Amino acid sequence: MDGKIWHKHYPENIPTSIDYEEKPLHAFLMESAQRHPKMKALHFMGKELTYSQVYKEAKNVAVYLQALGLKKGDRVSIMLPNIPQAVISYYGVLLAGGTVVQTNPLYKERELEFQLIDSSSTIIICLDLLLPIVSSVKKNTSIEHVIVTQIKEYLPFPKNLLYPFVQKKQQNVKINLKQSKTSHLWQTIMAYNDMNLLEHKINPKEDLALLQYTGGTTGFPKGVMLTHYNLVSNVQMCKMWIHKEKDFQDIVLGVLPFFHVYGMTTVMNYSLVTGSKMILLPKFEVDDVLKTIEKQKPTVFPGAPTIYIALLNHPNIKKYDLSSIEACISGSAPLPSEIQEQFQQITGGRLIEGYGLTESSPVTHANFLAPEYVQGGIGVPWPDTDAKIVSIGTMEEAVIGDVGEVMVKGPQVMQGYWNNPEETEQVLKDGWLLTGDIGYMDENGCFYIIDRKKDMIIAGGYNIYPREVEEVLYEHEAIQEAVVVGIPDPYRGETVKAFVVIKENHNLSEEELDRFCRKYMASYKVPRFYEFRDELPKTAVGKILRRKLLDEEHSKLEKLKDQTI
Repeated sequence: MDGKIWHKHYPENIPTSIDYEEKPLHAFLMESAQRHPKMKALHFMGKELTYSQVYKEAKNVAVYLQALGLKKGDRVSIMLPNIPQAVISYYGVLLAGGTVVQTNPLYKERELEFQLIDSSSTIIICLDLLLPIVSSVKKNTSIEHVIVTQIKEYLPFPKNLLYPFVQKKQQNVKINLKQSKTSHLWQTIMAYNDMNLLEHKINPKEDLALLQYTGGTTGFPKGVMLTHYNLVSNVQMCKMWIHKEKDFQDIVLGVLPFFHVYGMTTVMNYSLVTGSKMILLPKFEVDDVLKTIEKQKPTVFPGAPTIYIALLNHPNIKKYDLSSIEACISGSAPLPSEIQEQFQQITGGRLIEGYGLTESSPVTHANFLAPEYVQGGIGVPWPDTDAKIVSIGTMEEAVIGDVGEVMVKGPQVMQGYWNNPEETEQVLKDGWLLTGDIGYMDENGCFYIIDRKKDMIIAGGYNIYPREVEEVLYEHEAIQEAVVVGIPDPYRGETVKAFVVIKENHNLSEEELDRFCRKYMASYKVPRFYEFRDELPKTAVGKILRRKLLDEEHSKLEKLKDQTI
């Protein structure tokens, strides 16, 4: 079998291989600032920064970090939402020779403490509102310095004056900010006069740029080690896929959080490498997104299915002009075909499904943006990326159409897990990464993900893939969101349960939904239980937390057992 059969379907303007620039990721920001210093780099709630300003402020951060004693390779945790400081801090750490540790601002004490200890971070950059949680765990970690910033510092007048009153009303928390030997204010860093930056020699293929922690749904989170070369190669693949004749042409909507590897690569790094203008939204609010699209006219809008679903279900979506959108790559979860078609009709742009994982920087596959080319499932491997299906257990390569585990190989694949050689050995095999996803490849080289290996439901000896059931549920006109899990069953081993959210102004009963499912699925796949909810638990990037729902079911079962004893 030709492992590269997908290459024959590549459009002429997309190369199958790229001559990657072996240089640090931050070099691209430096070059953009030199080539087009006055071009707009960031837009945040009415405030705009040029490439020259972003580079200058990132350099300020780098010099200050070195003054605090940061050495090459030292880890710096960044705990910020999508605000200018998140971008400036990220590139500032890289300029200083450090390694970024992206930290979710939604973390609780236990989660934050684990990550700071595991990464041995010595410095953390956080929002003022997060200072109490940082302070509460600091004594148990290696953190020596805390840098604090505020959202108002990059708001335009008069928003910067009004914001503190809004913040106080919403949070009802008084936080005392002061400069000290271990606590540092952002405004002090921006006013720092010593600009003598020690430029470390970076080996792009060996030196880590990022320590990105996985979600930890199957145990403690693992730190994925990504080099400068991993990130640079993946963002250059992205650039080739979203083809433009010249740089500085795109306007990218930054809804996806940058502390997640998907938003970090397809929004933040893509924007700065291509010289695009990036619109920052610190959190996903449907009304804000629609107003921003109409006013700021973004051309590229990476997202997750839940984001597009929420927009489509806004009652006034047709009143907004969304015609500026040209390209959307959906990731983090399966994209229902119904959502894809509806979103393309409303915007006139292309919404395609992609695929990747934290361990691959993250993107490995995507469909083509041009509709005349082969489309299907998660699409085909990106340039210089190889993929194959192997039989679960034997690791033998499967024939076309056979189901097995997806393996990928390419310059974007991680170096391994931080301080975790055992886990690394389990997933990295001679440069190939075992993804843990079950799928198959068709005769055109398009790949299809059926489900996560760990999410597969085995009921009465039958293998049931939640995604297949969810696709049917999404076809019902009354369903806004759906997720399927396998719950314990004394007879079948496991049985199927569906959690669904109904669209506004729609009604649906269990009996109606059951009849609908039986029309389109074999009886053994049809959910035995349905639970209607107002909303489903999600990650910050919008991925539905299937594991959380499953844990809830197991807790219910344990309580029932306790009551019967």
